Amino acid sequence: MAMKMDLNGIIEQIETGEQDTALTALQSYNKEMNQCFTFSEGEGQDRERLGELVLALLNRELQPSCQLACLETVRILSRDKHCLGPFISRSAMSTLARYAGIAAAINTTPDHNQQMEDQGEGDGGEEAAENPDQEVIVEALKSICNILLHNETGQVVAADLQLIKGVAERLKQCYDPTWNHEVRFFDLRLTFLLTALRVDVRAQLAQELHGVSLLGNQLDATLGLCWPDTLETARAGSEGVPPEELPPLSRQETERAMEILKILFNVTFDTTRRKVDEEEAAEYRHLGAILRHCLMSCADGDERTEEFHSHTVNLLGNLPLTCLDVLLMPKVQQGSIEYMGVNMDTVNMLMEFMEKKLDRGHKLKETLLPSLNLLTESARIHRETRKFLRSKVLPPLRDVKNKPEVGNALRNKLVRLMTHIDTDVKDCAAEFLFVLCKESVSRFIKYTGYGNAAGLLAARGLLRGGRDSGVYSEDEDSETEEYREARSQINPITGVVEEEQPNPMEGMTEEQKEIEAMKLVQMFDKLSRTNLIQPMQLGMDGRMREITADDLQKLTHNPLFRPEEPRNSDEDEA
Repeated sequence: MAMKMDLNGIIEQIETGEQDTALTALQSYNKEMNQCFTFSEGEGQDRERLGELVLALLNRELQPSCQLACLETVRILSRDKHCLGPFISRSAMSTLARYAGIAAAINTTPDHNQQMEDQGEGDGGEEAAENPDQEVIVEALKSICNILLHNETGQVVAADLQLIKGVAERLKQCYDPTWNHEVRFFDLRLTFLLTALRVDVRAQLAQELHGVSLLGNQLDATLGLCWPDTLETARAGSEGVPPEELPPLSRQETERAMEILKILFNVTFDTTRRKVDEEEAAEYRHLGAILRHCLMSCADGDERTEEFHSHTVNLLGNLPLTCLDVLLMPKVQQGSIEYMGVNMDTVNMLMEFMEKKLDRGHKLKETLLPSLNLLTESARIHRETRKFLRSKVLPPLRDVKNKPEVGNALRNKLVRLMTHIDTDVKDCAAEFLFVLCKESVSRFIKYTGYGNAAGLLAARGLLRGGRDSGVYSEDEDSETEEYREARSQINPITGVVEEEQPNPMEGMTEEQKEIEAMKLVQMFDKLSRTNLIQPMQLGMDGRMREITADDLQKLTHNPLFRPEEPRNSDEDEA
């Protein structure tokens, strides 16, 4: 009740119209409520009234301290998603945009232009538009961000007012030392919210405002890059120093860089699903070179570095596949990981990042799949990448006594994922290993066991063996002496040498075998009729299909009937 009395008192002081009285009241309110993020329902009408009064003040000529106090109050009030009424009108959003310095590009109707002129005449509107006070700009940006986060109408108005154009104009000034970290950060936060919440704004930024180039320059400036050669990056003043040896990025640089990466992810979300022209491809390759630098750089602290790399990997997954060759472009230097004459530092970093996420085992779909998908597609189109990854993940097979899913090697961990409860996770793991095997069924089974491989093979119609349609180069023979000696004893289902088991039909007559076979068919028939199971069989196309009543009838009359056995197509073991 005391809080409500104080709020009423503040409202009464503002209603006097005295600027100094209002300033004192608002400063008191802001100090008390600065850390308040939850609000009581009973004061909702009073908060809305306070919001209306503050907006009215902002349309008057105010001293800078009063402008700042008013906008701080708006920021606090805009945290309450149930009392945003005063702030989501076109005029209110326009006022906040003027104070944020992003209203210059507003595309308004003639009637609205006249309205703005009437509001601005003699009331300080023009001063607000040109306000150089960066504290004021930041408070206005924070208020707009709160409104967008909580209210769909506010999102519509922001898109209609073309706020993205105003923000983009200031984003172009990425090398201008005028703007401090907070202005730059909340410009980016506002851009992120607009592109995340509005598909039309996302498309506008990508196409009309050349978002990839604009934000690529932002990232370049934030990281302080220079370009010693085409698609070769270095930190300005530290040319020749490998990125991993540079001092970590500051907290502020990392915060801005991650915000840029998130916006670029939104803007490029559909890139892999459409064709890009030569000009776009050049932009994406340029961006890819910057992302390579991000991946090889570190932030302040392991946790922040991992978050920074996660955003980088997410964005790399959106780039056109043909542009991913920039990951292999750095020259081989002393200390680099070289394979087939190519610098594999970035690919190795991606593999280590993927394994770290795999070992953590938390939310694998969100954390593991971006890096695993990226490695899969890179391996599919770049021979050197595939060969390097295969040497690390699927080295020549020596252990034939333990099942493929048993052990702590990366191959064992990935094979375990092939039976994961989440379909996306298990499919992605299987696809990665299948690509490393050049989509050869016999090689895939050799490294994973038929039981683990069956899901992917069934989905592709490859249960009868063969090779999928991918085009791959030839590899050298990878069989070890250990594998060659044990090959005939390996159980293809489990992928290991097993102790010889006694034959359960040993000593039975042919008649007894027929009886047992009939029992099995009848059990299948019973379970099928009660819908407890759905018996399946392998079709001639290599895919599984249902066993129909007619099929069961044939088996009943011919218990020795066997479908055609798949040939053991053991192709080249390269």
